[in-house]
Amino acid sequence: MFHAHGRDLRKGRVSVPGQIYAVTTVTRGRYPFFTDLRYSRRLVWVLRQAQALDQATTLCYVIMPDHLHWLLRLGDKHPLQRVVRNVKAVSSRKIGVPVWQKGFYDQAIRDDQDVVSIARYIIGNPLRANLVERIGDYPHWDAAWL
Repeated sequence: MFHAHGRDLRKGRVSVPGQIYAVTTVTRGRYPFFTDLRYSRRLVWVLRQAQALDQATTLCYVIMPDHLHWLLRLGDKHPLQRVVRNVKAVSSRKIGVPVWQKGFYDQAIRDDQDVVSIARYIIGNPLRANLVERIGDYPHWDAAWL
């Protein structure tokens, strides 16, 4: 199985203001920090702060026990790498320990892609991971369309 290093994930990365990105970032050692409700809520607060500071508009997110899926529209103040780095740094400070592995995976969403379908796929992660039988039973997600 291929395991990308953080530097490999940055190859070819382009940051475009206003672009929609699907971002995935993983906890250190895939430790399930976010089974703790307090930690999940702190991460939600940080995502909301990123939006309040016009760094990114959250279209949807799902916080899995050991990773985050975040669909966002990038603001025009900072490049994607800085926005994600800030979210990871601030959430680690709020939680009180280093939470995240270095690097993250991102995919720019093309104009011809159905953003709502992508959001539904992201939100469906807890179902596919057999964490719940109904998405309404999973507490750590949100979508702009609700």
